[in-house]
Amino acid sequence: MLDEQTQTFYRQLAAWMALRERGQCGSIVGINGGQGSGKSTAAAFLKDELLSAHGLRAVVLSLDDFYLPRADRERLALEVHPLFATRGVPGTHDVRLGIDTLDKLRELRKGESLALPQFSKADDDRIPASLWSSITGPVDIVLFEGWCVGTPPQSSAELAEPVNALEANEDADGRWRHIVNEQLRTAYADWFSRLDALVFLRVPDIDCVRRWRWQQEQDTASAADSKATGLQSRTQLERFIQHYERLTTHALRVLPERADVLLTLGEDHAVDSVLFRQR
Repeated sequence: MLDEQTQTFYRQLAAWMALRERGQCGSIVGINGGQGSGKSTAAAFLKDELLSAHGLRAVVLSLDDFYLPRADRERLALEVHPLFATRGVPGTHDVRLGIDTLDKLRELRKGESLALPQFSKADDDRIPASLWSSITGPVDIVLFEGWCVGTPPQSSAELAEPVNALEANEDADGRWRHIVNEQLRTAYADWFSRLDALVFLRVPDIDCVRRWRWQQEQDTASAADSKATGLQSRTQLERFIQHYERLTTHALRVLPERADVLLTLGEDHAVDSVLFRQR
């Protein structure tokens, strides 16, 4: 449940989006934030607010729903680098599917339908296409949320030293992080070039990400059935987050100046302030 102050800031954000949209269908707004920062909750609130207060139809897309199927990631782990077995970093998504989905949503006409990809974190695999939900056009605003949406690549110098034990022990030569960075520079840059605006949820630090992501995992576990296979223990989650740490901290350094809207979160998860930039 969002506190009243956070709701107020999100209503301001929805009003900004509505004013910016100005009747042109298919505007794509990226929402970036560290794991557990509340991107999905924010997107859901914005979707409802855009319709109820501004009469605009929005659809929410999650970067997570474009993960490669588990079998494809296992193949990447064998052929490219073992760390690609874990979902999350650039290189573990179906970028072509993501680009096609955004492009089709932007052009979706009245009465036309589009099936939206879905991924089950509990099962760590893509949901069969026959079970995907559909959206019927037209769509006014696409809310594309994800932990690295709109994040630029790092410089070569920034890749030199490991940032945690995972990189030091399992990517000692830096090959994995260089491949991830190259993906961010090429395929993902093409994907993120579709964004018309970027919203950044600035978390206090990586320690908050760890705490909030653990709570998220517990919530997923309580909602999943007994057959779920992709849920993690606290120790497994700590290792999992190390895959994300480099780009999460990189985003915290560079996106506050790059984002069109900056929302600053406190340690209690509430939004403390919002900043809108004129471009």
